[in-house]
Amino acid sequence: MLSIVFATKEDYALCAEFDAHISYEEFLYKVYEHRYYILRDGLRPIGILRYGMFWDNVPCLTMIYLEAGSRQKGYGRQAMEFWEQEMHIRGYGMLLTTTQVDEQAQHFYRKLGYRDCGCMTIDIAQYAQPAELFMVKEI
Repeated sequence: MLSIVFATKEDYALCAEFDAHISYEEFLYKVYEHRYYILRDGLRPIGILRYGMFWDNVPCLTMIYLEAGSRQKGYGRQAMEFWEQEMHIRGYGMLLTTTQVDEQAQHFYRKLGYRDCGCMTIDIAQYAQPAELFMVKEI
């Protein structure tokens, strides 16, 4: 059974195992703002979910990660539904998420009702990557 709890500053080492894309300082900020969750199957950590704020007023999922053995079991959908409900309770009416156009996550998000709403390309050599697809959902 999936349980979802807020990360604490003591969880940094655990979260870093799942998420190498965030600095310690940003992790602490997300913990303080309650924008970082740990996903557990029973007591066993299986992944993370974190978000930020786009335009300072629209929640934007920036990372959901499940370990390979925990995928395709409905945990991702449950985590997203939990997050969407949390954002609804907090009074938000719209959510964003992003994924690179060459990643499979876009299909997952579309199944959850997210729609494409634009993309961004970065051509600065040090940061170049495939286009980033933005997706939106009304809640």
